[in-house]
Amino acid sequence: MEQNQTSLVLRIYLSNTDKYEEGLLYEHIVLKAKEENLSGATVLKGILGYGSSSVIHSYKFWELGEKLPVVIEIIDSEGKVMHFIERIKPTLDSVRYGCLVTTEKISIIHQKRGKKRGLG
Repeated sequence: MEQNQTSLVLRIYLSNTDKYEEGLLYEHIVLKAKEENLSGATVLKGILGYGSSSVIHSYKFWELGEKLPVVIEIIDSEGKVMHFIERIKPTLDSVRYGCLVTTEKISIIHQKRGKKRGLG
């Protein structure tokens, strides 16, 4: 992505317990974004939230199996983001308790690329 380029931020709102096959849905989506060569993805874990079910889920340090909201954010060019949405739409349609997908136009003001880290 170029600086001063108009891009999209894709936000996918899910639960941290949503599954895809044998794994977690948010991990599956991030790995798919990497496969599609999108610029980057971040999963943000919420501490309090509710969705269309109106059931409030919150973090309580004494609860081990908490169900919490997560947001996946992916930023790239409009074309790449829209293509990615179409590729993962069948997966999102299969989410049992629902999800929310939004996009927002943004301007990339500054981006510093880091060096790739080696294994050694």
